[in-house]
Amino acid sequence: MRAAVLSDTEEFEFEEREQPSPAADEVLVQVRDVGICGSDVHYYEHGRIGEYVVDYPLVLGHESAGEVVETGSEVEGIDIGDRVALEPGVPCRRCSHCRRGDYHLCEDVVFMATPPHDGAFVEYVSWPADYAFRLPDNVSTRAGALCEPLSVGIHACNRANVGTGDSVLITGAGPIGLLAMEAARAAGATDVLISDVVEEKLDFAEERGADLAIDVTQRDLADAIEEYTDGEGVDVVIEASGAAPSIQSTTDAVRRGGSIVFVGLPGDGEIPLDVIEIIDNELDVYGSFRYKNTYQAAVDLLADGTVDVEGIIDFESGLESVNDAFERAMEPDVIKGMVSIGE
Repeated sequence: MRAAVLSDTEEFEFEEREQPSPAADEVLVQVRDVGICGSDVHYYEHGRIGEYVVDYPLVLGHESAGEVVETGSEVEGIDIGDRVALEPGVPCRRCSHCRRGDYHLCEDVVFMATPPHDGAFVEYVSWPADYAFRLPDNVSTRAGALCEPLSVGIHACNRANVGTGDSVLITGAGPIGLLAMEAARAAGATDVLISDVVEEKLDFAEERGADLAIDVTQRDLADAIEEYTDGEGVDVVIEASGAAPSIQSTTDAVRRGGSIVFVGLPGDGEIPLDVIEIIDNELDVYGSFRYKNTYQAAVDLLADGTVDVEGIIDFESGLESVNDAFERAMEPDVIKGMVSIGE
């Protein structure tokens, strides 16, 4: 089978690899669509993210969906011909985190496209059936692949218990921010605000239903929130940009007793926050790492039309043009690129 392999920074090569065979509890999936994530681009450009360093060669891609072409002997509930979205992290299921239900915190997780584990820019993937989710007829594999970033948004909303009537500010209008906006709406939020530094992304967010889009290069974020909320502040801030100024502004934008969720990864992990402000205002501050038990919810939201993920796709490319696709994905006004594999 053909595989697009990151062989050096900013360089893919194609290899012929042996097609995998599914284990007893696995399905063999012919990959159809793979989203280009920001982490993929970071590995492509820099060869590392924090302590995760690419030991070349590495197959990237962890937002994937495709068609089941073979099932293991113990697999039930998934048949040949089913189209599935693949949850990219498979935990050990034995550690204390897994046993308490926090399998996304498993330290021995096998996560697609996170060194040293290969991802989905290949023609076939064998994957545990427990982490393959059937797509109904009205959900495409393009949409199914984007259950992954949608799951990040769902988990962030779950962390802060976003609910009916809440006001939510999302800092960062990239894929995670936009899909967190949709997840917040689905959870019942009535006012959803979003901020960014790219005008085109803010215009797009407004088209998708943001109640207020704030260009922080033109307007102070805290002032904009104070005006919109009559000085109250929002119930929840979801920080999805990783930018230091946005991280530091979260405590100014949230109301007393409100919640802050950090999702975006900063370039520098040590960014000062006003702890006295957090204490005096009794703020709940959460980290949000990947997701747990969100994939079926994501599929259901797509199936009933509550969330539109395909609308954030800027372009689609074939696997043979993966280098060009990554270069285009690095452009600041691009939100999401997709790579189509096979038919």
